[in-house]
Amino acid sequence: MSEEKIYGPDVYKRNKHGLLENAEYEFNDDGSVNWRAMIKPEFLYPNKDWFTARKKDVPASSEGLDDKQLLIMLGGIKELARLRGFESVSFKTDHLSDTYVIASCEIIWSPNYESNEERIVYQDVANATLQNTGSFAAKFLETIACNRAFVRCVRNFLNIHIVGADEIDKSKDAMNAPYIEASSDEIDSVSVLSPIVQLKMTFVDEMNGESFEDFKVLLRKLWTEEKYKNPDAKDWNDFSDIPAKEARKIRAALKKL
Repeated sequence: MSEEKIYGPDVYKRNKHGLLENAEYEFNDDGSVNWRAMIKPEFLYPNKDWFTARKKDVPASSEGLDDKQLLIMLGGIKELARLRGFESVSFKTDHLSDTYVIASCEIIWSPNYESNEERIVYQDVANATLQNTGSFAAKFLETIACNRAFVRCVRNFLNIHIVGADEIDKSKDAMNAPYIEASSDEIDSVSVLSPIVQLKMTFVDEMNGESFEDFKVLLRKLWTEEKYKNPDAKDWNDFSDIPAKEARKIRAALKKL
């Protein structure tokens, strides 16, 4: 006898723990949901720029690749949000111009056992500029910025370390600037990388940084210790906001910490 198929509202029915009854979850050793394991393979593909920057062949599939070598599609992010459960998603745009848009995304996550049955409000920020998007995007900066903010909001909340395909720099000379990771010995050997790329590499590899908020904590530390001061830093919301000249100064200062 074939298994009865679930239709309509039953597809989204949740148990007392806040988990979908018709979904199979993976769990970490501490009992929390392993949201990374919940990403379907069809939503993942190799990060071409990661391999190109290191003069390596791009794999034909995502199988066996590390998180830093992958990109996740917007559909995969939406699927994760649906699995986790949320009450609302809202966006706010700022600094609107023909060349630059900042967007913040706020998600009110539904209660579940991981949140002690409480609602959680989580927010993240992203930008879209003519310098970090493809040429076709000039008329869609608000949409791109909102998509990037949504992707960051979901994956950072769920502790997903795979960069969203919507987040990467798609400009002609991008080299995937804000998102390339490498060991410290690779930094000096890849001279073609921009100062922004090298700064991000130093931050990730030597400072064990993960988010731009972590980076701003380091900036405040540099300011306090008078190793680097720049009043404009308060307006930076992403690595792409940092001028190349300042990126070189910050990297040099970080290496002295």
